Amino acid sequence: MSEPAPAPKRNMLRSSLITGSMTMMSRITGLARDQLQAYFLGAGADADAFNAAFRIPNFFRRLFSEGAFSQAFIPVLSEYRAKGSQEALKSLIDRVAGCLGSVLILVTVLGVLGAPVLGAIFASGFMEDQAKFDHYISLIRIMFPYLMLISLSGFMGAILNSYDRFAVSAFTPVLLNIVSIFAMLVIAPIMGSVTFALAWSVLLAGVLSIAFQAPHLKRLHLLPAPKMDWKDPGVRRILALMAPAIFGVSIAQINTLFDSIAASWLPEGSITWLYYSDRLVELPLGIFAVAISTVIMPNLSRLHATESSEDFSKTLDWAVRFIILIALPATLALVILAKPVIFTLFQHGKFNPEDALMSSYSLKTYALGLLAFMLIKVLAPGYFARQDIKTPVKVGMIAIGVGIALKVAMVAPLNIYWQIGHVGLALSTALAAYVNVILLYRGLRKRGVYMPAAGWAKTWLRYGLANVLMVAVLLIGTHYLNDWAVWGVLERIVYLAVLCVGGGLVYLIGLSVAGFRPKDFRAPH
Repeated sequence: MSEPAPAPKRNMLRSSLITGSMTMMSRITGLARDQLQAYFLGAGADADAFNAAFRIPNFFRRLFSEGAFSQAFIPVLSEYRAKGSQEALKSLIDRVAGCLGSVLILVTVLGVLGAPVLGAIFASGFMEDQAKFDHYISLIRIMFPYLMLISLSGFMGAILNSYDRFAVSAFTPVLLNIVSIFAMLVIAPIMGSVTFALAWSVLLAGVLSIAFQAPHLKRLHLLPAPKMDWKDPGVRRILALMAPAIFGVSIAQINTLFDSIAASWLPEGSITWLYYSDRLVELPLGIFAVAISTVIMPNLSRLHATESSEDFSKTLDWAVRFIILIALPATLALVILAKPVIFTLFQHGKFNPEDALMSSYSLKTYALGLLAFMLIKVLAPGYFARQDIKTPVKVGMIAIGVGIALKVAMVAPLNIYWQIGHVGLALSTALAAYVNVILLYRGLRKRGVYMPAAGWAKTWLRYGLANVLMVAVLLIGTHYLNDWAVWGVLERIVYLAVLCVGGGLVYLIGLSVAGFRPKDFRAPH
């Protein structure tokens, strides 16, 4: 077997932009999918049932394709590449594929058979309406195998990412969006059910995601030939790292899952209002934070393997600076523009003005946590690249505990007095994310792993000036442009574009006036 050429040492900013552009394509097509879903389903019982059912396998998609598996697998894979032979590397991949695949098959079978139990756990409030609960269980059974398919797809994507083939795995989620759009427009009228057409499209997308990545792995001579060997040292290390990593990289997702569980007891539509709010927060999170996290993880793993501690810290510092450059204005803009964005994108068809207003409330509160959600994506790899899993797990458990306590404290009063308990769920998730960030950052500093480079005071001054100017423009704009429930679609699009472009230009001008130059964010290597 011929040996693949070694991966080129590519500029991290360029790799991040490539990954981000592919992810942006995924998010844009995902936005189109969500708009159609809002149009056809609104925020009624069917929408709540589908969103709650899809959240279960989608939760695992985030863990595997963007989180725990990659964080556990890539450091070990990088070490094998740096210190072992091509045969040893291929042997590791084959055995991981066999062991992981066997576990996923077992979990999938148990999940399909035990769908009523899963349904009762993840949306217990639905049990008060038997018809709604039965519909929900049927959707879980159809979509649950997506967990296995997308997890294997995430495994394949992790291999490609370690060879700097970031665009392939970043493009894969586009397949789900395209198939779902086709299902709603073409298949749903034939089947007579939008939710069942969407459910089957999810399953098909999982198959396509594997088929799409296989040829790229074959060209690297790394297409897995599964073999079960639980005693293999590499497999043991990966599995040992992976189990706790699920907590370490998925705090926001776990808190969001708790939101869905609690929302099943709130007024009809609460799950869907939260779903669309969460989806919009994921837009900048996926385009920038996940892209940068995906790119720096293999670099950090290689730097740790070669004991380049100074470059390791510089890489983390670059990632944090870049994330704050994007995340801070995105957080502030989403909070201010929550109502215009929701009304423009989703208020049509069965998604009425009341649904849009309620969803805008939860978007404001979810958006408050966007900066923290994005920072987690770049701070957690600082631990996982060093194969330190215990610390992020401890931090994650604390954050989850804080989130649950806040949900209990906030939801009941908000729902009793104002019928907006879903806002308390979103706010508690945002606050828990900041607890997570503070503890992750403190741990990296305490261990001397991350030492912020010089110039942060000047950086904060530049960011501060640019964001203050942007916020002022957006507040003035939304004061005069405020009839979103009355305007037609075209007017909403035009006015929202004016606000977004105006705010974005002022932010860039503010950065320039403050002395920011593109060269300031040149990647360290």
